[in-house]
Amino acid sequence: MLNSVGKQRRFLSFPTFAVVGASTDRSKWGTKILLWYIERNRPVTPVHPSVGELEGIKTVRSIVDLPSPTETALSVVTPPKVTLELLKQAKELSIPAIWIQPGASDTACANFINENGMNDQVLWQGECLWRDGDGVIQAML
Repeated sequence: MLNSVGKQRRFLSFPTFAVVGASTDRSKWGTKILLWYIERNRPVTPVHPSVGELEGIKTVRSIVDLPSPTETALSVVTPPKVTLELLKQAKELSIPAIWIQPGASDTACANFINENGMNDQVLWQGECLWRDGDGVIQAML
C-alpha cells in the first residue's frame, strides 16, 4: 500500500485534473483548489451541475461528462454525502486518483474507500492539495 506522499506524487503525475466543489465564490475552498491548478498551468476541468464556466474554463455538469476519466485525477471539495456519491461514480468510471480535501469526507466515505480497495488511489486523511501540493511538485523534480 502506498503511503501518503506516494499517493500525492501519483496523483500529481496524471495528465489532467478535475475539481468538484468549485463555485463562483473565490473565498470558497473548491474555487481555491481550482485556482491552484490554473496558477500552475495544470490542465483542469471544473465540475459544476449548473454553472457553465468557472474562472474562464468551461465546466462539465458531472464527472461522467469528463472527456477522459481514466486519465484524470479528481479533487473533491464537497460535503461528505456528495463525496460518497462521487466515490461511487469514480469507481464505476475507473478514475485512477482522487484527492478529498479536509472536511469533505466522513466515516461513510472512509468505509466505502476501505471496503472497495481504493486506499492506494484516494487521499482522504487530512492531506491538502492547497497546502501540500507545491512541496510534492518540488520533490518530484
